[in-house]
Amino acid sequence: MAKAKKDKEKRLKASGKGERFADMSAEAVIIKEPKLNEEIQTPQEVQEKAKEPRVRGKKYQSLKAKVDRSKSYPPKEAFELLKEISFANFKGTVEVHLNVVEKGLSGEVTLPHFGGKTRKVVIFSDEVAKKVKTGKIDFDVLLASPADMPKILPLAKTLGPQGLMPNPKNGTLVPDPKKAQEKFSSNALFYKTEKDFPIIHLVVGQLDQPTKELVENFETLVKAINSKKIRKAVVKSTMSPGIKVATA
Repeated sequence: MAKAKKDKEKRLKASGKGERFADMSAEAVIIKEPKLNEEIQTPQEVQEKAKEPRVRGKKYQSLKAKVDRSKSYPPKEAFELLKEISFANFKGTVEVHLNVVEKGLSGEVTLPHFGGKTRKVVIFSDEVAKKVKTGKIDFDVLLASPADMPKILPLAKTLGPQGLMPNPKNGTLVPDPKKAQEKFSSNALFYKTEKDFPIIHLVVGQLDQPTKELVENFETLVKAINSKKIRKAVVKSTMSPGIKVATA
């Protein structure tokens, strides 16, 4: 009798029946239950909390309060105010951010008071092509002639995303690249919209430049792009709130 009972228990144990609990530690799912005094957040609340904007410091807020957000300042007034509200303790740059009427807007402008870095301009050759294929791009502007395009097209995936693909619109695809190389001086500034948005970002000078020079640089840029194509212009320094500027 006892032996039969033991045999039955062995069969039940082997089949998994009759156990009070099964050891699921190998596949255990641990659910963390909130404490009684702990606030329960829904997934939406967690997501909204993650999207909360970064709060600026008191100094930034006080400087921002000096800017009339509803006003488009005349250029001279805008740059004078910019110098007043910039709080960087180093030599900062002056940035211009433009909302324009269309994507793909590009061109070149020579600013009268712009000490930009000297750009390395190269003319397309077989040697340049070899460097690009290996991922070595040590130039800022690539000039080419229409006859070079069959060799350049296979490199489009590398050159295109970096804005280096020769293009007749910006003067980099021309019949005489050597002659075009002369006009790409250090004061020449190339502008273009972002790939997916009609927005242009440029540096037009240094914060410690005379206001008159910054105004002339800004007005020269606006004239080159055409004020009718500019919906909104904002100037700011490396560390400052933005200021809307009138372009008409």
